[in-house]
Amino acid sequence: MPANNLLNQLWSHEKASYGLRVLVALSATVAYCVATHALGLVPAMFLGIIASALAETDDNWWGRTKSVLLMLLCFAASIAATTALFPHPWPFVAGLALASFGSTLIGALGQRYASIGTATVTIALYALLGLDRHHDTDFAHALQTTLPLLYGAAWYGVLSIAWTRLFANRPIREKLGALFFALQKLLRAKADLFEPVHDADHHALRVQLAQRNNEVVGALNEAKHAIMARFGRSGRPGVQSGLYFRLYFLAQDLHERASSSHYPYAELGEAFFHSDVMYRFRRLIALQGEACAALGEAIRLRVPFAYPERARKARLDLAASMDWLRAHVEKPQQRLLPQLDLLERNLRGIEQQMLEAVEADSTLDNIDTRLRDSSPHTPGEMATRIRQQLTPKSLLFRHGLRMALALAAGYVLLQNLHTHNGYWILMTTAFVCRPNFGATRLRLVQRIVGTLIGVALTWAFMQLFPGTALQLLLASVAALVFFLTRTDRYVAATASITVMALLCFNLIGDGFVLLWPRLLDTLIGCAIAALASLFILPDWGRERLHAVAANVLDSSARYLDAVLAHYREDRRDDLAWRIARRDMHNADAALSALISSMLREPAQIRERSNLDAGFRFLALSNTLLSYLSALGAHREKIDTRGDGDERVPFDRRLLDAAGQQVQAQMRAIAGALRQRTPVPAGDADGEAALIARLEHVDAGAEDERSLQRLVRNQLALVLRMLPSLREAAAALGAGATPEK
Repeated sequence: MPANNLLNQLWSHEKASYGLRVLVALSATVAYCVATHALGLVPAMFLGIIASALAETDDNWWGRTKSVLLMLLCFAASIAATTALFPHPWPFVAGLALASFGSTLIGALGQRYASIGTATVTIALYALLGLDRHHDTDFAHALQTTLPLLYGAAWYGVLSIAWTRLFANRPIREKLGALFFALQKLLRAKADLFEPVHDADHHALRVQLAQRNNEVVGALNEAKHAIMARFGRSGRPGVQSGLYFRLYFLAQDLHERASSSHYPYAELGEAFFHSDVMYRFRRLIALQGEACAALGEAIRLRVPFAYPERARKARLDLAASMDWLRAHVEKPQQRLLPQLDLLERNLRGIEQQMLEAVEADSTLDNIDTRLRDSSPHTPGEMATRIRQQLTPKSLLFRHGLRMALALAAGYVLLQNLHTHNGYWILMTTAFVCRPNFGATRLRLVQRIVGTLIGVALTWAFMQLFPGTALQLLLASVAALVFFLTRTDRYVAATASITVMALLCFNLIGDGFVLLWPRLLDTLIGCAIAALASLFILPDWGRERLHAVAANVLDSSARYLDAVLAHYREDRRDDLAWRIARRDMHNADAALSALISSMLREPAQIRERSNLDAGFRFLALSNTLLSYLSALGAHREKIDTRGDGDERVPFDRRLLDAAGQQVQAQMRAIAGALRQRTPVPAGDADGEAALIARLEHVDAGAEDERSLQRLVRNQLALVLRMLPSLREAAAALGAGATPEK
């Protein structure tokens, strides 16, 4: 039984499934080449499999079939053009630069086209290795050298289609499982905010929370793409897909609740420092994070999910602690008890949603299940999307031009150096050069370290295992490790692909000869990539920070407008609402990712980037998002009637005025950031008066419903943030002149 459980866990893991598919492709290739006594085909076919796998994107079997056919068409054209132009340096370098620029620009059409474009350039560079080795100028003979690349790509493409047909829904389970694991990390980071410690660094905790939120947003986007790839962007889900839709919507709602804040945690910690209630909140949130991880594991393994008993008991203990506080709390703390009530209600909602979502009789009736699909689907839409990128302001345009010039420079350099197998310079440049310097710098270091390890391992393997059979086995294992590690462990991936390439070339007698050239070419390629990122239309974070920060405020204003509508009228979750929510979280995640990238920029650039202001704005924007998410977590129409139809005091005009004021001020700050003009000063007296009205509770309105209190309190919290947001926006350099 334990062995069966272990196999089940391995099979359910995304990388294990991916690795098994790759292992089948590599093993079949080795078996074929051994059986036909054609070991010389192994290097090219292995490289073709790698290029085909790089072009693979998540899709249903029919979508995967169309992608494979398009990929093979692009590969065939790339191989033919490379073979034809190889003897003619100037036409070749022009074609290489144009292909690199076009393959980057086509990424504007979506991930499928971006992957195929990148793989098309990769297959051309792989073809150069074979052409350089044989030096055959006859097109027909040279084409025989490069065609095995296409054979390997086609073989893996067919296997990929069959795999998708047999295991259609496995990627959805994998993505949903990863999503709930990301939610666990978010809740664990959120729990740290509840530890009542004097002088805790809440700014650092907020920055860490923003990074975890970034991971959840990415996981949500990947899960949405997997669902859309299988079941489409609109229409009613069927019996089989209903569970996946419910789990996805559950994750969205849990993310909303996990992101929400009902009051500054530092003040709550100080107010209830001598009570155990904050520790109980912290423990319950951490346990609910573990429940998310357990649900993610249940989704992956396709086993029943049981809500942990420890989490249920922790909530009951928290409720008992709250009851004690209500009876014994001192008067200065009484005004904060409603905030603790809302927190407890929010956590109770998480428990209830997790219990209901996995029930067999749970339905999606009266729920808008449409998902936003931003991909172009017609030739006209595709052409428009490409035209929008034809400007130096476009990141894709800048990166495409940078890649084209870097590869052209690398080609000119290798022609003058006359290096043996010097086309590894181009491959290194293509793989290392990233859209911004921060990513390029990280990839550069990882590439060099990985290559050093790979060369050392290859030398050891060739000394210890001179037999052809063992070297074939090691090359296959190295290729498998590359696929398993290429997305999150690039050092290991680079070492593995180096071992595979050198062992494959050793099969045809070039292994020892290429050890030092491989290392030298890697260093040269990395240097070209670094220089290109530094001097060819460099994408420094400081040039975009103001615009990304402005987008956070704009999207937050749109979200606030959407969420307040749910309190004014009885509206169910619809596509427009989910788009507003997702846009706000995506904007916040983009800001977090940009600041993380800026940390890896050169020191002289960082000194002029005012990163401290960026971190302050990130912490504030995450706090703003959490206050607005609290409104989203509890959204429902406010009922102005109490028991027996007795009217409960409710000033709708006050809430409308406060909502409009907050939106107007956020848009004003965003406009100043975007235009790099001075941030307009707010009406401090007017805002203070509005806050006082929102926080005021009439003596005869003690029974005011919690929803009304929630909306008024959250709007007051956001209004109190506006001066800090203005200061942070000004510190970002809103009044600076744009650099030329």
